[in-house]
Amino acid sequence: MKKQTKTIIRTVLLVFVALIVGINIYAFNASRVAGDILPMPFGVGLTVVLSGSMEPELSIGDLLVVVEQDGYAVDEVVVFQEGRIGVVHRIIEMDGATVVTKGDANNTADDPIDISRIKGKVVLAIPLVGYLVNLIKTPIATVVILAAAIWLLERSFHKEKEKDADQLEEIKREIEKLKQDNKNQDTNQSC
Repeated sequence: MKKQTKTIIRTVLLVFVALIVGINIYAFNASRVAGDILPMPFGVGLTVVLSGSMEPELSIGDLLVVVEQDGYAVDEVVVFQEGRIGVVHRIIEMDGATVVTKGDANNTADDPIDISRIKGKVVLAIPLVGYLVNLIKTPIATVVILAAAIWLLERSFHKEKEKDADQLEEIKREIEKLKQDNKNQDTNQSC
């Protein structure tokens, strides 16, 4: 592989690892320190469906993209914070700043909430990807990803270093051969 390609791969790997570690640190601080279950930098957040209350539209393990809205309407699926958990339910009734939500699979509506508690509207659901996201968010997975990235980078640098050393040895052998040939020519010309 060319040196330039290796450099690009290393850079992409480092950016990927930095993003995962950075997002995990940000999410940890937002949830543990600030009590915000769904941090939404730039008005966009990601969450994972943890219950079957929105079946069949949303299933456990779906990754949801949530976007802040200026206003909400009946029949929109939204995410709101209930204590230390996020709830993904559909708006079934609105009265001014009061909103009533309900899970599609639930028999009863939720208690009314103030519209200010809504984090955002669900705009995209990606089936099953949430399982991977939840795995990546664990401290053990973060450490494993970081260790794997360091190992891959070190291995790549080591192989490159070995290749450079082999090339240097080849050049040294070639120089010695040229010196020897030159010496033999000088000896032949002296005779």
